Amino acid sequence: MTVIVLTQCPEGLRGFLTRWLLEISPGVFIGGPSARVRAALWEEVRRYAGMGRALLAYNTDNEQGFAFETHDHKWHPIDHEGVTLIHRPSDRVAPPPPSRQGWSKASKRRRFGSR
Repeated sequence: MTVIVLTQCPEGLRGFLTRWLLEISPGVFIGGPSARVRAALWEEVRRYAGMGRALLAYNTDNEQGFAFETHDHKWHPIDHEGVTLIHRPSDRVAPPPPSRQGWSKASKRRRFGSR
């Protein structure tokens, strides 16, 4: 089983993929081509994706039972002890540490004496 997901890719690329795969939803293609055809399709997708993104997932003989590749995604597959995981970069900016306002309890005691 092979799955290709296209996002913001040219319409011509979608038409090209329908020669070998079935488009079950806009930009989502599935099928069962051979490994050679799958590699050729993925090369064409990478070449003609333009400013779009693409994801390829296919079954294989490994611990997870599948493998995947990405093209122009912010999320990247990484190998972690033989298991492929997705590294998703953080979009959040760490908030600055809170500023200390006023006097500490120790400085108040020194300045005003303990009361």
